[in-house]
Amino acid sequence: MNTPLLQVIDIKKHFAVARGLMGKPTDWIHAVDGVSFHVDRAETLALVGESGCGKSTVGRAILRLISLTEGKVMLNGNRIDNLPSVDLHLIRRQIQVVFQDPYSSLNPRMKVNDLLAEPMRNFGLASMSSEVNARIERLIDVVRLPKDAGGRYPHEFSGGQRQRIAIARALAAEPELLVCDEAVSALDVSVKAQIVNLLQDLQRDFGLALLFISHDLAIVEHMTHRVAVMYLGQIVEIGPKAVIFGAPTHPYTRALLSAVPSVQPGLARNRIILRGDVPSPINPPSGCRFHTRCQFAFDRCKHEEPLLRQRTDGHWAACHLDELATNGACL
Repeated sequence: MNTPLLQVIDIKKHFAVARGLMGKPTDWIHAVDGVSFHVDRAETLALVGESGCGKSTVGRAILRLISLTEGKVMLNGNRIDNLPSVDLHLIRRQIQVVFQDPYSSLNPRMKVNDLLAEPMRNFGLASMSSEVNARIERLIDVVRLPKDAGGRYPHEFSGGQRQRIAIARALAAEPELLVCDEAVSALDVSVKAQIVNLLQDLQRDFGLALLFISHDLAIVEHMTHRVAVMYLGQIVEIGPKAVIFGAPTHPYTRALLSAVPSVQPGLARNRIILRGDVPSPINPPSGCRFHTRCQFAFDRCKHEEPLLRQRTDGHWAACHLDELATNGACL
C-alpha cells in the first residue's frame, strides 16, 4: 500500500486553564483527545463538527503552530511533530494554510507582488527577478485575480479577492497539502461557491491534498472525498462522503445532517433536536462523550467509551448502539 501523505496518530492537546499557588496547572481543557486519521495525495478530507469541538486545534497542531500533548503527526512517512524549531522550514513548504479571515491574514503593508514573492524566496523556488515575476503573473491568473492585482494592497480588494490572494500565497510555496481552516466561512454565499470551485480546480490541476476544516456541511458535501465528524475532541465517525451523507450511523452525525437545509422539494430531512448543551471540555463526560445528549443512550454508554469500529470499507463509527445493531441485538 502507498503511504498516505499525512497521518495523524492518536493526537491529544490539553490546555492548562488554571494554576495553583506554585504555578502548577489545576485544570485542563481536553481540546483534542485521541484523534487519528489520514489524508491521501490529491484527496480532500473534511473535518467537521460544532464550534469548540477541536477541529481547528487539530489543524494548528498539524501545522506546528501549537505543540502536541501526546501523539504523532507523519508527513510522507516522516514524523514532523517532534522536529526542532530550527528544522521547521523542512515542512513549511510542504504544508501551507488558508486561514478563515482574509482581512487579518494578509500583511496590509505589503503589495500582492511582495506577498507572493516572499515564499518563493524563502524556500529558494526562484531567485531571479524575471523568474519571480513570471511566477507571480501565473499565480494571479490561476486564482482568477485582475491582471493588475500585483501592484495593489490587500485593502483595495473585496473579501473574496483577498481570500484568492491568500490561496495564491499558499500556492507560491508549491505545497503538497493545503489546510483550509474555515476558509470560506467569512464570505458571502455566492463568493463561497466561487472559492470552493477554485479550490477544486486547483486540486485537480496541481494534485493538492486538502484538509478542509468547516462547520458548513452543505459546502463539505459539495467538495470533499471523505468526512471526519468530531465531537468534544474526538472523532465519532469517519468515512466516504456518500456514506456519511447518505447512511450515517452515529446519532451525532445524524443530528448534524438533519440541520442542513435541502433545496430539493420532498427531500427535507427530519430535524433532530439535541437535548442539553455541549459538555465542558474541562470535565468531559465518562463513557461516550455524546451520551448526555443522545436520545438512544443506555447504561453502557455512560461508563464505557466506544471505540471507532469499522462498519464497511473505509467507514468507521464510535457508537455502542451501532455495535448492538451489528450483533443483531435490540434495545
